Amino acid sequence: MSISADDLAHLRRCAELARLALDQGDEPFGSVLVDADGAVRFEDHNRVKDGDATRHPEFAIARWAAENLTPAQRATATVYTSGEHCPMCAAAHAWVGLGRIVYAASSEQLTGWLTEWGAAPPPVAALPVTAVAPGVHTDGPAPELTAQMKALYEKAFRP
Repeated sequence: MSISADDLAHLRRCAELARLALDQGDEPFGSVLVDADGAVRFEDHNRVKDGDATRHPEFAIARWAAENLTPAQRATATVYTSGEHCPMCAAAHAWVGLGRIVYAASSEQLTGWLTEWGAAPPPVAALPVTAVAPGVHTDGPAPELTAQMKALYEKAFRP
């Protein structure tokens, strides 16, 4: 499946959430959970600035979904995210049985940009979601948002 106009609209919201996180002094990542009917059920942004490096929006979505949606609702939901899930978030996504993931920027892109800028790599391997959760369908990156995501990441991570 390719990225549709509706997908792009949700990804643009993720980029807005990432900008909000950055404006609040956090790392620029944002995510949205959309049900099978197209309704936004939950959204969040990174909250790692206070020392808990597990407070990623994708992880928050997995926890919220496990508590608030049935297994069937989780399986048909889509998670939109500004950046491809890290291994922790990919595992949480798969463990709770969420459906498709659509991301604006890939882990590979972010890793390349960090290298280009001479920034420190993340503390965990930047694996694609499918290496951690092979049964999860993913779509991304979204070329339409590459420049915007790169600029957000550069502001946050460039030394």
